[in-house]
Amino acid sequence: MRSDAASVLGTARRIADDLADGLSGPRVRAVARGVRALLDVDGVALADLSGRPVWAGTAAPEDRVTALVQEVLHTDTRAGRAPLVALPLHVHDELAGVLVVSGQIRASAVREVADWIVAALERSRLEVSAEYAAQAELRALRAEMSPHFVYNALTVIASLVHSDPERSRELMLDFADYNRYSLASHGEFTTVADEFHAIETYLALQRAVLGDRLRVQIRVAPEVLAVTIPYLVLQPLVENAVRHGIEPRAGDGIVQVRGESEGNDCVISVEDDGVGMDPSVAEAILAGHGTAGSIGLANVDRRLRNVYGAWYGLVVETAPEAGTRVVVRVPVFQPGVAT
Repeated sequence: MRSDAASVLGTARRIADDLADGLSGPRVRAVARGVRALLDVDGVALADLSGRPVWAGTAAPEDRVTALVQEVLHTDTRAGRAPLVALPLHVHDELAGVLVVSGQIRASAVREVADWIVAALERSRLEVSAEYAAQAELRALRAEMSPHFVYNALTVIASLVHSDPERSRELMLDFADYNRYSLASHGEFTTVADEFHAIETYLALQRAVLGDRLRVQIRVAPEVLAVTIPYLVLQPLVENAVRHGIEPRAGDGIVQVRGESEGNDCVISVEDDGVGMDPSVAEAILAGHGTAGSIGLANVDRRLRNVYGAWYGLVVETAPEAGTRVVVRVPVFQPGVAT
């Protein structure tokens, strides 16, 4: 009995994996075979909204199966012509396909398997939606590059072409590197080393633009350089420190970026001595109610929590005219997180 239960669970897990691409995926025939094995029937067919059934089992009249599928798709109700029975499959209250079973069956068992298939399809759809949402958030961060910064950087580079061509060339390479990292197609994760390189490139360009108004201090412990982190979680924090902390203030300011290990965590802080803000404003920004220019903080906070859990969101320490410190804490190792 124990081995039979283990066999059923193993088949169920395989079916769930095979349903990852939905009823239109390349593994739908394997799903039909698995469902047939679970129900111990003559045959099983699955069809998506196109109405083309994928059959597994002993021979069955294709025209009868197809006609039954079409009937269910048009009426959205159960249909049957012995020895066939067909049930509609609803995913999030929408008709998604049809399950057809042939042979001696128990109605309750077929209904239970149909419900289980629907649950697997719903889970698959949610996972796809989450992936699309994550990609959309990355696109939002990429699109947030400040036109003001781009214009100023290119203006500085152009002004140095004749007076200091070597410096102009260096800054142009930095600008190209910055664009390549920020805008190019990239995976979901990167390393602390790559993110810090992007930070250094961005700050080099901003120092060229702001001159003596911007001072920079970067310290990162070697042991955290290889830690995997979500792509574009640090660079937006540094950009935010410059744009909303240092640029609005009178006189010069400093941006400090530190990375170190604390136990099993990697802790990275981005701190500026700029204009700061009321803590309630920072709270509203993290809740997604900030201005368009502050979308980066909420975006980064949400992505960190989605990957690591609520404990690993951003911590923001700030007050008016007292600067801002943003802390990122991530596990040194997290299962399923890799570049």
